[in-house]
Amino acid sequence: MPNTMGFTTVHVSAKAEKALRQGHPWVYGEEITDPPQIPDGSVVQVRSSKDRYLGTGYYNSNSKLTVRIVSRNANDAPDDAFWARRVRYALSYRKTVMGPDFQACRLIFGDADGFPGVTVDRFGPVLSVQILSLAMEQNRDFWLGETVRQLRAMGETIEAVYERSDSSIRTLEGLEPRTGFWTGEEGLADDTDGHVQIRENGLIFDVDYLHGQKTGFFLDQKYNRQAVARLAPGMKVLDCFTHTGAFALNAAHAGAEHVTAVDVSREALEEAAKNAALNGLQDKVEFLCADVFDLLTRLAEKRDRTYDLIILDPPAFTKSRSTAKDAMRGYKEINMKAMRLLPRGGYLATCSCSHFMQESYFRQMLHDAAQDAGVQLRQIEARQQSPDHPILWNVPESYYLKVYLFQSV
Repeated sequence: MPNTMGFTTVHVSAKAEKALRQGHPWVYGEEITDPPQIPDGSVVQVRSSKDRYLGTGYYNSNSKLTVRIVSRNANDAPDDAFWARRVRYALSYRKTVMGPDFQACRLIFGDADGFPGVTVDRFGPVLSVQILSLAMEQNRDFWLGETVRQLRAMGETIEAVYERSDSSIRTLEGLEPRTGFWTGEEGLADDTDGHVQIRENGLIFDVDYLHGQKTGFFLDQKYNRQAVARLAPGMKVLDCFTHTGAFALNAAHAGAEHVTAVDVSREALEEAAKNAALNGLQDKVEFLCADVFDLLTRLAEKRDRTYDLIILDPPAFTKSRSTAKDAMRGYKEINMKAMRLLPRGGYLATCSCSHFMQESYFRQMLHDAAQDAGVQLRQIEARQQSPDHPILWNVPESYYLKVYLFQSV
C-alpha cells in the first residue's frame, strides 16, 4: 500500500515487524533500519523491510521507544478529529463498564486507549493528568480540552484539571517535569486546595491530587478491596503497606472486628487516619508507622497468630527486568512471613503491581513461599486491575496488577 498521507516513512527490522503485527505499539530505536532526519514529534508511517505498511505513529529520537504507534489504518491522520474520536471511545467505555463508579475512575490508560504515555484519573469534579510522551505533550491542549468538553456534554461536572507530569520518565522523552493547574477550558479553577472527596464501595476518601502518590489515589484496586472486604466480617485484620488506608477501611466498613494498618510513611498514615474519621471508623482501625519487613519479622519470631486476615499490597518492588530476581526475593520474604503468621483457616490477600513481575513468576513465588512456610493454600480468587485500567492483549505492559486471595488450610 503506498504512502498516500505524505508522512515520512521509516523501515524496521523483522523483529519489530513481528511485534507490530502481533499488536504491540512500540518501535525501539535499534529496530529502525533507516533513522530519519526529522523533528522529534513528527508523524511517521512504519513499514517492513519489504515496504508493507505496519502502522502510523509519532517519532522521537530522544526516547528508547522511538516510535509510538497510534493507528493501524494507513488512511488515518492523527488530527483533531482523530483525537476527538479517541476521547469519545475512552469515555464511552468507562461509562459502560464502570456504571455508577464513573464518578471516580481512570478515564484514559495510556496505550490501552491509544494515548501513549497518558494517564487521566477522575476524582469527581477533578481530573488528575500525567503526560509522559512527547507525542501527547505536543497536542495536549486539544485532547485534554476535548476530554473536558465531552464530559460536560455528558452532563458531568468538571471543575479543575491538575497535571502531575512530574515523573523522571519525562526526561527520557526530552521533556521537563511539570505540575500545575490546566485552565484551557472555560470555568476551570486554578486555586483549589488540592483536595477532593470521592466515594468507593460506600466509603468516603479524601484525595490529595497535588501531593499524593502518582495521580493522588490508587483506583485500580477498587473491586479487589471489595472482594477482600467480603472476607473481613468478625476478623482481626493486618493491612500491610496501607498507604492512605483504602484496604483497611474497606475491611473495617465490612464488619472486621479490628484492623491494624501499617505503613512506613507518616504522611500517608495521617491521610489514612483522616479517611477513617470521615467514615466514623477511627475506633476500629489502628494505624502503625513501621517497616513492614521488620514488623513481619518480629511477629514471626514471636509466633504471633493474632490476625485472621493479612493483606499485602506493596509498592512495585521492580521497575525493570534486570531487578526482577531481587524483587522475587522481596515478594517471597513478605509472603512467607505472612503465611507463617496465619492461624489454620486464616486468610491472605496478596498483590503485585509490577508488570515485570509476570503472573507465572508471581504464582511460582507464592508456591515456593507456601512450601517454605509449611502451609497449604486454598485459592479463593485470582484477580487483576479494575476494568477502567483495561488490559490490551498483545501488550503485556498493560497487565500489571496481580491479586490472589487464599485460605491457609
